[in-house]
Amino acid sequence: MTPHLTVVNHPLVQHKLTIMRDKNTSTGGFRRLLREISLLLAYEITRELDLTTTTVETPMQQMEAPTLEGKKLALISILRAGNGLMDGILELIPAARVGFVGLYRDPETLRPVQYYAKVPNQLDARMTIVVDPMLATGNSTVAAIDLLKQEGARNIRFLCLLAAPEGVARMREAHPDVPIVTAALDQGLDDHGYILPGLGDAGDRLFGTK
Repeated sequence: MTPHLTVVNHPLVQHKLTIMRDKNTSTGGFRRLLREISLLLAYEITRELDLTTTTVETPMQQMEAPTLEGKKLALISILRAGNGLMDGILELIPAARVGFVGLYRDPETLRPVQYYAKVPNQLDARMTIVVDPMLATGNSTVAAIDLLKQEGARNIRFLCLLAAPEGVARMREAHPDVPIVTAALDQGLDDHGYILPGLGDAGDRLFGTK
């Protein structure tokens, strides 16, 4: 564990992740568990949201009560598997502004190729949470965060379900200012850039494709 990386060891997170790893878990079960686990991870990654106070009238009296300060946060999904995490987080933070970055990994070079990008405005004034279930080589994540910084984002967090040491190291090298929150740090990558022991291709398992 380093300040750059937070592994959420909450028992519910770990229990749900174990079921998701099981190759026999159905597409519907995988999708439901990803939404549930994203809620739990979102609690951790939003701990440092800025607060101010506002005056409210309770049934008993007037008081100064805490409320979120500043622009609504931005939630950026790295397509397509990031959408599975995003859906759960939006249940917790329904007012978040939403953006998408479309990247696919070249099977030969393992380098990311961008095919789509649409992000909220005024990223410089928003906490920006980037979501993708897997931090494997880290190349796609680095490319997405490169793009967001070019669009003005300064306060960026990355949330994933699983991380490989190689991806964490790549992120630390390229974006040491971007904290990572994950449910597990796995052992490493295979020759094709997949996380071991991992849970397979998160997008395929989420959407029932191969």
